[in-house]
Amino acid sequence: MDSHLFMKIFHLLIFISALCLQARADSIIFLDSSRHPYLRSRSSDIVDESDLISLSEVAAAVSVLLGFAPPASLPAESSRKLDEVLLPNPFDRPRAVFMLEIGGIKDPLSLLDQSNFRVGSAFSGKVLIDSSKAEIEISDEDELSIISLDDRVGVESDVAFFDTELHDLANWLGGSYIGSPEAMDGELAFPLASGMSLNLNLSKKADWEFATDLLSLIDSIKRVIEIHEDFPGSMQNLAELMKGRFTGIQALQEQYGPGDLVEQGMELFLTALTKSFDSLQAALEGKIVGVILFNEKSSSDLDSMLDVKFSTRTSRRLEEVEPLNATTIAEVKLVRLSLAWITGVILLVSTLIGIYYLLNMPLTRDTLLYSNVKLD
Repeated sequence: MDSHLFMKIFHLLIFISALCLQARADSIIFLDSSRHPYLRSRSSDIVDESDLISLSEVAAAVSVLLGFAPPASLPAESSRKLDEVLLPNPFDRPRAVFMLEIGGIKDPLSLLDQSNFRVGSAFSGKVLIDSSKAEIEISDEDELSIISLDDRVGVESDVAFFDTELHDLANWLGGSYIGSPEAMDGELAFPLASGMSLNLNLSKKADWEFATDLLSLIDSIKRVIEIHEDFPGSMQNLAELMKGRFTGIQALQEQYGPGDLVEQGMELFLTALTKSFDSLQAALEGKIVGVILFNEKSSSDLDSMLDVKFSTRTSRRLEEVEPLNATTIAEVKLVRLSLAWITGVILLVSTLIGIYYLLNMPLTRDTLLYSNVKLD
């Protein structure tokens, strides 16, 4: 084989490999309400690569669900894919999106069938990650409320409160908690729908991160629900984007590697997500859609797959002019006064002339009084 041809093939293989590393297929799950659907019914089976949704198309779908127009630069093929996901009624959008990014999951779709994951009408697919992130373009900053779900719960704030929170978390998921968070040696046990049991030892860093991350996410969702229950209708004119990240599965993956413990942690997380999203749907009367993104690569606390970008609006405010001096003000007043007098004199003269002709007009010539009279 010619050496030049060999080098060309070698460089082509390197280029293709680089593309494969850059564009990877991660997973996405759309969560819809069975009572008030906003998404089309779709099978979770992926037939071919044409069913892949790019990250920019996911961002455009989120923008549309929030009630905003999709980006003008969206290609026709991407618009077709959005039509396959979203219902066509532009006047019926939830204007509330629950968006959660989960890092460190290699094949989450295979775990969905093994877990008790049923949230309204849910379907899943693959996302073609052709870039590190995409932007959700919003036209009006004043019409969107962004709610962060990443507030961490820590022992340093209040040990007694944190202990109560762990007990509440265990009871809410049908498990148990024994120990003291101050010593960080407690144990959490959760029964799973698969018949297995997940035991977390809080003295281990990965178990601790999974438990606290799950607790923080659930508490953040509860606070959102309380706001809607205490102040119903307060967000009626605002679109809501609830945005957060869950890294608990990633912590288990890095500590224990792929195996039963990671699958059990995933099952517990999906169970908690099911209950939390059902509560959100009840609080918002079904007007919400969930977008769950699973990133195969580990996600850092500072890097997000989807960011919000507000488009620049043209200011309609009049620019300030320099203040007028005394001479100019006097001239302006004179012109205004002259115009007022001239207009008044013209109206007065016109009124007098009209009255004169009206009084001196023959009665038989008045077409309003004698409209039906035939004049010779």
